[in-house]
Amino acid sequence: MNFKIILRALGFLLFVEGIAMILALIISLVYNEYDQYAFMISAGINILLGLIFVFLTSHSNRDIGRKEGYIIVSLVWIVFSFSGSLPYIISGAIPNFTNAFFETISGFTTTGSSVLLDIESLPHGILFWRSITQWLGGMGIIVLSLAVLPVFGIGGMQLFMAEVPGPTPDKISPRIRQTAKTLWFIYLGFTLTETLLLWLGGLNLFDAVCHSFTTMATGGFSTKQDSIGHWSSPFVQYVIIVFMFFAGTNFTLSYLAIKGKFKRMFKDEEYRYYRLFVLLFTLVIFTGLVISSGSGIEKAFRESLFQVVSIMTTTGYVTTDYLSWPPFLTIIIFALFFFGGSAGSTGGSIKIMRIVLLLKNSYYELRRMVHPHAVIPVSFNKHSVDSKIITNVLAFFIFYFLVFAAGVIIFTIFEPDLKSSMGAVATALGNIGPGLGNVGPAENFYHIEPFGKWFLSFLMLLGRLELFTVLVIFSPFFWKE
Repeated sequence: MNFKIILRALGFLLFVEGIAMILALIISLVYNEYDQYAFMISAGINILLGLIFVFLTSHSNRDIGRKEGYIIVSLVWIVFSFSGSLPYIISGAIPNFTNAFFETISGFTTTGSSVLLDIESLPHGILFWRSITQWLGGMGIIVLSLAVLPVFGIGGMQLFMAEVPGPTPDKISPRIRQTAKTLWFIYLGFTLTETLLLWLGGLNLFDAVCHSFTTMATGGFSTKQDSIGHWSSPFVQYVIIVFMFFAGTNFTLSYLAIKGKFKRMFKDEEYRYYRLFVLLFTLVIFTGLVISSGSGIEKAFRESLFQVVSIMTTTGYVTTDYLSWPPFLTIIIFALFFFGGSAGSTGGSIKIMRIVLLLKNSYYELRRMVHPHAVIPVSFNKHSVDSKIITNVLAFFIFYFLVFAAGVIIFTIFEPDLKSSMGAVATALGNIGPGLGNVGPAENFYHIEPFGKWFLSFLMLLGRLELFTVLVIFSPFFWKE
């Protein structure tokens, strides 16, 4: 195990986090608020530690193997969350360490669950920091670093394979560094475009920037306690719907669209199912709302579409309390907790590709039972899917629901209400944000006991790194030569 290269990579990433804190410091200085000293100290600590780690490992072997890749990817979220909680603690915005860590890891993992009871009372620098943690975590801190890690003599393929979500990470460019840069240019382009549209729609520039950060990250942190429900503007809500949908789409397809290759984009099978699921669930909830509440057609459609896209992409914004809907519709929303966006998107949860492959394999298994001698391979995008991928998908489903079931059982120790426990575990594991019951969209996670918050933090990390990256480190064979 090359521990020096692990320390070197973490040092560089701490330096990156320190630079991000300087951006928040600039916001604090512009508004001349009390959190500026907290960002000065926090940025100084991160940059200094980062430079020390890089300097101490300047003569280390620069090769990153698969094991080192898994450890770096797992550790960076933990290290970032510990150091990223400093501005909250030092400024007094969140003086409790457990709460500060929970808020930070919820940001970096793009979960969006919060312990804050009065968001509007916080200084602008802190609100900007909450947003930028999600923006960095959205595309992945590792993918960001891949664009510049070669400057430090660190290879990147093993980090990319461990970090990029989905069963089959796509490479837009054959060079990993160029791939990372392309992904980030697309990500930045979408963010700037949404910022402009939200600004034109009536949000002030600060709110527009913060919500663009957390939309493209499918994170869901808002500068308002009522989330997007604070703005009644249909234009603002439709803009956010569109960009949540983009964020939940495979970024490779976004790249094809930018290049004008729309035909290839619309032929993609995962994208077709993604659109189909959004449309289907929106129509079901829309019909239910019109029948049950007598809401206006446009408002009912907008609320239905917004919540379906928000939950399916694991963004977690809300415009209404979906727990006030009829139970049948709430159950549908809960089912969406287990969908997620496309592979290669910033979304969490299971992912559309895995769901489609599981459904196809189950259907073909029925056909194999009728025709036991027939060779019926599972196909995706008109190509046969390797049996190893099918095995990986099946294993992921089993692990995901075993972790969910075990998590609910354990979490009932801290939250006796079963509905709340199921909602909390599902939303943490899927990186969604709001849950059910006492952690629903009208509530938050402030009341959860400290051990419960640490447990949910671990589930957020598991979900963000799609289980295997973290679980493999706990396996005994990982540490054997």
